[in-house]
Amino acid sequence: MRRPKKKVYDYKKVLRENEKKKSPAKHRKDDITPKDEVKEMFMNWFRRNRSVGQTMSKQTVVKEILTKLDIKQNKVLEIAMNELNKSGFIETKEDGVTLILTQKGFDSLN
Repeated sequence: MRRPKKKVYDYKKVLRENEKKKSPAKHRKDDITPKDEVKEMFMNWFRRNRSVGQTMSKQTVVKEILTKLDIKQNKVLEIAMNELNKSGFIETKEDGVTLILTQKGFDSLN
């Protein structure tokens, strides 16, 4: 009976293949911006508490949004809130922090 041949591994070849696999990932231009992440955080909260006229109080904004922001997102918070307000998804009360979900915003959640 013959013995099966032992496999001979080319370790240099394996190392070269591993180096190719570990190349750094290239950044895409279509990555989500911090502003879009903040807008999505607001809309996710409204998605969980789904109803027209739903009010997001100052305390909720602090608890659910502000505590979870990183430095980049913190810089664009006001811009994101203004864009949601201008697009008609939310209304801002006089205090500038309390938010109300509009009918248009409710329809966009579905």
